[in-house]
Amino acid sequence: MNLNKNIVLIGMMGSGKSTIGYLLSKNINFNFLDIDKHIEKETNLKINDIFQKKGEDYFRNLEEKITLKLLKGKGKVISLGGGAFLNKNIRNEVLKNNISFWLSWKSSTIIKRISKSKKRPIAYNSDKDDLKKLINERSNIYAEAQFKINCETLSKNMIIKNIIKLYEEY
Repeated sequence: MNLNKNIVLIGMMGSGKSTIGYLLSKNINFNFLDIDKHIEKETNLKINDIFQKKGEDYFRNLEEKITLKLLKGKGKVISLGGGAFLNKNIRNEVLKNNISFWLSWKSSTIIKRISKSKKRPIAYNSDKDDLKKLINERSNIYAEAQFKINCETLSKNMIIKNIIKLYEEY
């Protein structure tokens, strides 16, 4: 296995990046890093609380700083927050020095998973039309990932096997 590049998982909130990332890391013996968890640990606040108390701009600046630091090195599976790949500096670093996988789902599946979730501040304050628009906008940028995994009909194990196969062939 090519150990020179990290595996970076991108996609909408609720797409399974943390779950798949954790399981994948155990399968291939890489370290697993969940960027949102690192942000929560560093600030001692939940993501929702950061948005409420300090605002999205503060969160995005912190997200960029922490993500760029954690993308360094190799032998890691990294789960980005849903909006992180929209940041040009993060996206450039991911595409230049890592291998990225977009965990793609139908809009209806994502909306079902995230609508009215209090731990997802953007989703909690949005209706279905707003969420659909957000998914479409973000999908245009997620499409820049090296690989797209259509997860809709796949089990967790199948998603992981696809990622490993593509990673080994890269």
